[in-house]
Amino acid sequence: MKIDMDYYAHCKARLAESPLFDGLSDALIDDMLGMFRRESWRRGVQLDPAIFQNRFYLLIDGRVEVMRINPETGRSITLYLLGPGDGIDLITLLNSQPHEVTPVALDDVSLISVPLDEARAWLQNHPEFNRNFLPYLGEQMRKIEDLATDLALHDTMTRLARLILRHVKPERAGGGGQQGRHLHLINDLHDESLARMVGSVRQVVNRHLQHWRKQGILHKHHFQTVVTELESLQAYAEGTSPDGKKTSSRSA
Repeated sequence: MKIDMDYYAHCKARLAESPLFDGLSDALIDDMLGMFRRESWRRGVQLDPAIFQNRFYLLIDGRVEVMRINPETGRSITLYLLGPGDGIDLITLLNSQPHEVTPVALDDVSLISVPLDEARAWLQNHPEFNRNFLPYLGEQMRKIEDLATDLALHDTMTRLARLILRHVKPERAGGGGQQGRHLHLINDLHDESLARMVGSVRQVVNRHLQHWRKQGILHKHHFQTVVTELESLQAYAEGTSPDGKKTSSRSA
């Protein structure tokens, strides 16, 4: 890692922004980075889950979609959408059993990886890191809980509204002149990718998105989606339209 000092410094900057490494000393981060090696995956690459039985990966640049796929029907659902600073497949870090997930690179991604045993030893030897790791793991578990709740209790339109709201970037101080709220991670994804995240199909998701664009709730320009009517989208996320009527989209 230290052979390329520019990339090493870039990794440190990325990890400093990650909740996994928040507040850790430079010496502690240096200790961990010294064990890692640099890797890259091309956009569209579908990874064999067996590689996560041997190494633990941290994402430095780009996005990775973690899915479960039915091999008989080809249907899939997204469990996690990961960005810079996220760990990939934390389950194998805690449990040595095979884990049937399929990570796919949504961009050309840059990563660092370390043998799984070394990552586990680092967890055991650094309680400072565990103070970040446990809340981070809890947040990943909360996302799975939210997904299960959405699939069981809400219609497709409500699920899609809730997904978009979860990825709205916080408004910056003094940002009142902005023409809308920008999105994080999902801002340029195709409708098919969004459909996997809400347990639906591309055609249904496209219909809802078009409806919101016609209402002026969303705006799309150069593949970037912006929320222009936040309160209206929040109404849909609660199962009602802005005029207070219950939505009735039960489409899969």
